[in-house]
Amino acid sequence: MTVVDPFQRHRGLLFTVAYELLGSVADAEDVVQDTWLRWSADDRDDVLEPKAYLVRIATRLALNRLRTLRTRRETYVGPWLPEPLLTGPDAARPVEVAEDVSMAMLVVLETLTPIERAVFVLREVFGFPYAEIATSLERSEASVRQVAHRAREHVQARRPRFDTDPGQRAEVTERFLRACFEGDLTALLEVLAPDVVMTNDGGGKARAALRPVVGADRVARFILGIRDRGELTGFRFEAVELNGQLGFVGWLGDQVAVAAIVETADGRVTRLLSFQNPDRHSGLGRADR
Repeated sequence: MTVVDPFQRHRGLLFTVAYELLGSVADAEDVVQDTWLRWSADDRDDVLEPKAYLVRIATRLALNRLRTLRTRRETYVGPWLPEPLLTGPDAARPVEVAEDVSMAMLVVLETLTPIERAVFVLREVFGFPYAEIATSLERSEASVRQVAHRAREHVQARRPRFDTDPGQRAEVTERFLRACFEGDLTALLEVLAPDVVMTNDGGGKARAALRPVVGADRVARFILGIRDRGELTGFRFEAVELNGQLGFVGWLGDQVAVAAIVETADGRVTRLLSFQNPDRHSGLGRADR
């Protein structure tokens, strides 16, 4: 019988924990690599629960990196969004994506403090015991419970509504995309919620709105303006699963030029998250054709 090293067995979990904490594929991969280096160098004779031990290492490394990332984001050009991650059967990375953590949830998690985010992810997403979380964060269990309660209330107050029926989400997204490509303003206004918000992450490296575009009319005219200016000429679009949600990727040759996630509620598009910054595309792979 082949014995699988605990690190390899839990690699997907470690990546996902780091990714949920950092919102960055590249940084999550660095955390996993550093976790492996710590794991391979440590004396593990007294390690009774390798999974908890590995998650503890990854969590501490991610928290250290998160504080640095937050400083960088203060000078980021335009809106900063968590990096999208290709999920589903064709995903190249071993990922354990919890059903209730979508891109929308990652955006909400950005509003938590690093400690609140770590506690919420470990407890609410992955179900770790309070005692184990307390050990990982070097805090008392009572303190962790307080942080968990505060983080839970914060997230619940900001959790977006969304259509739970995958078929309905797909139908609304298809209507939206058809209206965009056909340049049909009337159809576009019909599928967009009145208070729809479009957020573009260009990072100063790609053409993108520097502030969220709010309202059906403004979003529709912004999108059709891009189309009419010919900025999508030569693009090949592909429907994909991003962070467990329906989205699409636009390719120019074998390079990703844009990715987007469409969020829907009550049969209409409520939010568009668009990723133009090429630095945000490392979790999307390359074209195979």
